[in-house]
Amino acid sequence: MNEKIIKSADRVKSNGEVFTPNRIVKLMLAQPEIQAKIHDLSATFLEPSAGEGAFLVELLKQKMAVALSKSASAVTYNRNCLIALSSLYGIEYLEDNVEMLVMNMITTFNQSYVQDIANFDKKPNQRVLESAKVIIRANMKQGDTLKHTTSDGSPIIFSEWSSRGRMVQRTEYTFESILAQSGPTGTVQNASEQLDLFAGTDEFDDTSKSKPTKPRYAICNWVDIYKQELESES
Repeated sequence: MNEKIIKSADRVKSNGEVFTPNRIVKLMLAQPEIQAKIHDLSATFLEPSAGEGAFLVELLKQKMAVALSKSASAVTYNRNCLIALSSLYGIEYLEDNVEMLVMNMITTFNQSYVQDIANFDKKPNQRVLESAKVIIRANMKQGDTLKHTTSDGSPIIFSEWSSRGRMVQRTEYTFESILAQSGPTGTVQNASEQLDLFAGTDEFDDTSKSKPTKPRYAICNWVDIYKQELESES
């Protein structure tokens, strides 16, 4: 069956919207340098023109397979699949595409997780599924990648999900400040080297505009991300 690569001629004319066929996505992700990053669960990928998620959905499938291969128990897999998910970021300009992007990422994660957790003779953990939704909605943004802003002109804000042993620390930064601190960021579609989206964030100082946008979230277990608890101020 032929894949649909355009929605309408008007959308192509107005926004240059053309979707990448799945076979091309797989060929591009098969590059050795990309595969090396896919096999590193915490290595980040940013898709700056995400569409409905052709690249990100395939990345998620492949990263979750790696998470399964690295897990000796259901508890470890619950953590590893969320680490894999948290490494994927997307920006898409059109609202209807973002809605489909989020839905496709949630559906893909749920299907893969339900199938994979059965390898450990365990039922799906609802905390994992709820935490996955929080991560996806935090990492998939509607906005203009070049302007670093959302549709209403506000800064695009991304969350960094930093492993702290078996726990995770969530911290929010503006996309602009991440780029200023990290330098040009590798993307899915046109990078020979994948750079860490959050490289250098630990070096933010009090005089830099590249500081967290708000108080950090409290350190928690990966499966408890869905609680979204902020650090208490001392």
